Amino acid sequence: MALRNDAPLIALIAGEASGDILGAGLMQSLQARYPGARFIGVGGSEMAAAGLDSLFPMEKLSVMGITEVLAHLPELLRLRKQLIRFLLDQQPDVVIGIDSPDFTLPIARRLHAQGLKTVHYVSPSVWAWRQGRIKGIKKSIDLMLCLLPFEARFYEEHQVPVAFVGHPLADRVPLETDTAAARSSLGLRQDDTLLAVLPGSRGGEVGQLMPVYLEAMLALHSARPELGFVIPAANAARREQIEAVLGQAPALPVTLVDGESRTVMSAADVILMASGTATLEGLLVGKPMVVGYRVGKMTYAIASRLVKSEFVSLPNLLCREEMVPELIQDDLTPQAVVASVSRWLDNPDQAQALISRFRAVHEQLRGGASEKAAEAVSQLLER
Repeated sequence: MALRNDAPLIALIAGEASGDILGAGLMQSLQARYPGARFIGVGGSEMAAAGLDSLFPMEKLSVMGITEVLAHLPELLRLRKQLIRFLLDQQPDVVIGIDSPDFTLPIARRLHAQGLKTVHYVSPSVWAWRQGRIKGIKKSIDLMLCLLPFEARFYEEHQVPVAFVGHPLADRVPLETDTAAARSSLGLRQDDTLLAVLPGSRGGEVGQLMPVYLEAMLALHSARPELGFVIPAANAARREQIEAVLGQAPALPVTLVDGESRTVMSAADVILMASGTATLEGLLVGKPMVVGYRVGKMTYAIASRLVKSEFVSLPNLLCREEMVPELIQDDLTPQAVVASVSRWLDNPDQAQALISRFRAVHEQLRGGASEKAAEAVSQLLER
């Protein structure tokens, strides 16, 4: 495809650190296609290093939690208006919102209505819950860039222009996992059978899951004295919370690690984990896993009416079948955890078949997400 001769003006909007990393990679790939391209919008240090002229610091948008958002809402609305005015004045050739859909998609809708080309990079979970949002998304963008193939199928079904670009994490995680090296780096013995336990990164998750997981760990250790456990703590607060639960079973052979969740998963024979994005890392390091999740009864009653997805874990969604056990809400019991973990430990042939399937998904998600995203954006620019 012959590229345009003039250097395009490209606007990008990122609201958090993960979006800043994605944006920087996309900018570098676009610069290779359009050496004179100029980049404006909002981003962090990674995008600034790649050449973005940021209207204001990205940190002003990095607000987590409902109460925090409410407290900052007047400022967020002011920044959104300022950014819309700025972009309408600058008239960029394309505007790319990166994740942070509650902030970026309303901006895209206003700009799209004024005739600007708009792209959204990283699909919100519209395929899983509140599917009615697809109507608003369709009116807001010219192109959706999806990290996962089942997301792209959902947009195709709803006649929204979409490109599946793959997941940058799949490029960063090696296809071959070096379990021995992971164990060495964590000071773990090479010949032990190890269960990695990941009860989540949020206080509420750890509070809901860790007591159940501890009961299961005690039962597993009683049946298998050779089994060891390793738990990564996401931060100091989670470490303190996990230590308080483990204090009820001081004789249990547990290694508690600060951070290093991917290394911990790489070192394990089987993973017991909370549902969430970490399950994708578990797939990429190629480990059999058991996924558990539990929330408050009221939250579950509301969410179960909104969620339309057959599965909750990314490995099952990506494989389009139940490859790993999902123990959700009342199904999450110590007995069910023990049975599910034991199944993987007792059936190495099943575990190996799972690992082979995960490898195929890993290969599907690899292949230069930034380059594929830049290709899709350039096709939109060349129309």
